[in-house]
Amino acid sequence: MKKMKLLAICAGLFFLVARINAETISFESLFSNNKCALNTSVLAGDDESKYGKDSVTCVRNLSIYREFFRQKNYTDALDPWRWVFFNCPFSSQNMYLDGVVIFKELFNVEKNAEKKEKHVDTLMMIYDQRIKAFGREGFVLGRKGVDLFYMSPARLEDAYKLMTKSIEMEKNATKADVLTAYFQSAIKLGANEKFGKGIIIDAYIIVSDIIDYNLKNNQKDSAFFNPTKANVELLFAPLATCPDLIGIYTKKYEQTPDNKELLVNISTMLSKYNCVEEELFFKATESLHKIDPTANSAYLMGKMLLARKQYTKAADYLQEAVKLFKEDDNDKKADALLQLAENYFRNLNQLVRARTYALQALEVRPNDGRPLILIGDMYASSATSCGENELEKKVAYWAAVDKFIKAKNVDPTVESVASQRIQTFSQYFPNDEIIFFYNLQKGQSYTVGCWINETTTVR
Repeated sequence: MKKMKLLAICAGLFFLVARINAETISFESLFSNNKCALNTSVLAGDDESKYGKDSVTCVRNLSIYREFFRQKNYTDALDPWRWVFFNCPFSSQNMYLDGVVIFKELFNVEKNAEKKEKHVDTLMMIYDQRIKAFGREGFVLGRKGVDLFYMSPARLEDAYKLMTKSIEMEKNATKADVLTAYFQSAIKLGANEKFGKGIIIDAYIIVSDIIDYNLKNNQKDSAFFNPTKANVELLFAPLATCPDLIGIYTKKYEQTPDNKELLVNISTMLSKYNCVEEELFFKATESLHKIDPTANSAYLMGKMLLARKQYTKAADYLQEAVKLFKEDDNDKKADALLQLAENYFRNLNQLVRARTYALQALEVRPNDGRPLILIGDMYASSATSCGENELEKKVAYWAAVDKFIKAKNVDPTVESVASQRIQTFSQYFPNDEIIFFYNLQKGQSYTVGCWINETTTVR
């Protein structure tokens, strides 16, 4: 098996080098005296050293080329490096890394376009033999694809395929620069009617998922993935129009309406780019929730039904979301509770239930002043209907202002809103004459009746 594998290496080398003519710095001279055929035994022999049959010469050439390489004298490093490449390919993985550097430099200084392409061919051959000698196929294909993308624009589709295979193999271990080049290649291909914009959206989803995973779980490489995320978002933003997204995803949805992965992508993408009023968004999210009900899908359904003014049904979904959210989703749970409170107050006019959900939201997120603002609004809105006389019809404003004061104390972000409400509703407090008439004194406790049933202070 090893012999067959190594014969394949040589066959591949002959095929690629045949494209390099005598006018370029190439490997052609290395095939004189049948060197590749002569040295297949080096690769095949189980008892051979990694330095090949002529280990002394191998070690000497390794040392010679490395010394020139360290001096960045790539021209003089080339011949001993080539000898090592063909005669002891298992001797050093660094030899392949150095070869990439050498041929990139030759590519950069070359002016002739045809010769530049031949250097790219050689570079591709180096990557192929590195895989055969040292493995790590997924990783190396990523490096190969990135270089082909940037160095040979005419081979765009080949570069895209290489990076696609690399990402499929490496998954979340894919390097940031591979993701960038892969997404750029998808954008370029997407301009071609053969592929269309669908290839861009699919690539965006793949890249975004891997970036987000690494930003969450791979902090040591965040310096690479943060700018990659920013770059990808910048490139995608002009392309992420609702009509385009709807047009692409509608066809896919109609073909496979029960495809869970597709439904997740539709729901996520349309939500991210604020296409939530589209019918497709509603259909996809509803279908997804039926297939695999989660806290997020229930929450999305609730929000969509609120927008459609289906308030009772929206409340059902939001309640389901609250039950499904875990402890590590407390922010989302608090949001759902706050949405429930708003809905029961402003749309369903069930003030007791609204207050209950607002207090639950505050319990989950104690530094959020919005639930307190909402409760204050409830008290103020029902003040005049919560009493029999001129005192009782005004005391709820005391309780309302209590909530506004507490809101700005726990949450500086609502201070302006709270202060404005305090100023507005303080005007409706019972005046001194009313307080005196009902035998009250400023500073004493007073329990507001009706559904409010809270103790406040006369003022």
